Amino acid sequence: MSSAMEQLYQQLILDHAKHPHGKGLAGPGTGESHQVNPTCGDEVTLRVHLDDGTLDAVSWDGQGCSISQASLSVMAELVEGKQVEQVEQLGETFRALMRARGAGLSEDLEDELGDATAFTGVAQYPARIKCALLGWAALRDALAQAGVATKGEQG
Repeated sequence: MSSAMEQLYQQLILDHAKHPHGKGLAGPGTGESHQVNPTCGDEVTLRVHLDDGTLDAVSWDGQGCSISQASLSVMAELVEGKQVEQVEQLGETFRALMRARGAGLSEDLEDELGDATAFTGVAQYPARIKCALLGWAALRDALAQAGVATKGEQG
């Protein structure tokens, strides 16, 4: 990845951390999850607001490092208005991006992730992967709490 691209990604992460999308719990939701990353103290309470199989809104409140906060913001923006199956597929794709350890994914998959591709560089640092995945874990759990998750637990 070029240094110009890395700088662009870093700026996007900082912008989302400073001006997070979806922050501030709106309630009551259809499902809710509270997740903690004990490694660095990040924590989040996330609510999903569903309507007929569509994720109308994601709202959350939490604290933590800029990576966890930005990842939550990007995720909320990415998944709102999508069908539950699409949301789950995006979660799987993001987890694959983290497992790629900075190598990235195919252009098609990265296009699906949109701004979430900015976390490609984070995947090079194993200690930071959990920060980036915190919101996605909360989202998957909240969907399960709402009784709409279609896939089983996958690492």
